[in-house]
Amino acid sequence: MQLQKPALIAEQRQKLSPQMIQSIKLMAMPLQELKEQIQEEIEANPALEIVSDASTVSLETLPETEPREAEDASPYENSSDPGFSSHSGSDDDSKRMFIEGAIARPETLQEHLLWQLRLQRIDDARRDIGETLIQNLDDDGFHKEDPYILVPRTAKTVIDEVISLVRGFEPIGTACADYRESLLAQALLAGDAPAAAVAILRDQIELLEKGKHSEIQKRLKLSDLELQRALAFIKGLAPFPGRAYSTEEPRYVLPDLMVKLKDGDFVIVLNDEEIPVLGIDPFFDSLAARGDVPHPADRATSAYVRDNIKQAKFFIRSIHQRNQTLLKVARAVVEFQRAFFAEGPKRLAPLTLKDVADEIGVHETTVSRIANRKYMQTDWGIFELRYFFTNSISGAGSRGSSFSKEGVKQVIKEIIEAEDSILSDRDIVEVLGRKGIKLARRTVAKYRGELDLGSSFGRKRI
Repeated sequence: MQLQKPALIAEQRQKLSPQMIQSIKLMAMPLQELKEQIQEEIEANPALEIVSDASTVSLETLPETEPREAEDASPYENSSDPGFSSHSGSDDDSKRMFIEGAIARPETLQEHLLWQLRLQRIDDARRDIGETLIQNLDDDGFHKEDPYILVPRTAKTVIDEVISLVRGFEPIGTACADYRESLLAQALLAGDAPAAAVAILRDQIELLEKGKHSEIQKRLKLSDLELQRALAFIKGLAPFPGRAYSTEEPRYVLPDLMVKLKDGDFVIVLNDEEIPVLGIDPFFDSLAARGDVPHPADRATSAYVRDNIKQAKFFIRSIHQRNQTLLKVARAVVEFQRAFFAEGPKRLAPLTLKDVADEIGVHETTVSRIANRKYMQTDWGIFELRYFFTNSISGAGSRGSSFSKEGVKQVIKEIIEAEDSILSDRDIVEVLGRKGIKLARRTVAKYRGELDLGSSFGRKRI
């Protein structure tokens, strides 16, 4: 019988300290998050202070304005209360300033549809159904959930009646299952839609998406003029009607780096003006300088001071290390991608994380962290640092073709934008071949889709 006995085993394990974990997190933080983290650290550590902050404006630096005369000053001025006026015209000025200063919020799709629903002469039951259906719409204007499940114990004919009502609201074509149903609904509600357009959207939508309009013409027995009018009408429809009322806020980014061409060479500038200069609080410095701590209470205070100063110094070093590593990675990227910075995105060369890691002598994961969510401002626009790491169109990593995937996508974009006549994917393959870029037709179609560029049918000028 085998017995189990407790035993002591000595082994070595690598464990990260809280300070090292914090340093790794700082390495991956973009500029905006880094500023927030610095503020949190200052609030948590009394030994840490801001020495200077160029990103803020002091009231002392603002230009002084002439003080108003005492007799003109009034506690009621610029108030929304129109009950008092110190001089003629102040009511109108105050109201105007209040209205101009009010925060404007764009109207949502649901709000716009609900406003139209309230104007309809329908009973309360149908109004409640309409409100439920409208609140169930996504940003595109389509149903999130099955509308018949949302309104139980209600006749299907009643639900269909309310759906038809909402579909006729502005924007036309909401309250549908998808863009196909929406396009058909828009055509039926338009009143002046060509019969061929309705037939195409109802029965030949798959052929339409593939651009096979010759086959559509054959199946529906349409003349050239009928087909042309039908396609022109369809192109004027909105496949995602709800997007006209999208309330998604624009995202703004702060570039961590700037690359400028100066005297024939590229200069890299770290955007450190957005990062405050940190230092040790002088009071804590003076406490740490005291060597004589005879009482236990003083020893506890001294330990508290030393720990906070140690943490503050490590935090400052971590930020410095982040910035220096970011600059090293940026220099390597600029050196590898000199053609891009000189001539534009179409000259983007294949580059991998390993190439840069070997160049600056760090691990690939360090390059990955520092490149994540960091942005570089160039003469060609603002790009995420990860944008410059791209595989070649053939082969592994950067050891395949000399053409990168992103670079070839830009070439395809330029070809399509400069086309005099509509080029098919096969035509684009031939143009790329003359430039020395060998790609399959399906690869061109894939890259074109990633660029959000339509097929030859979608780009057809009618």
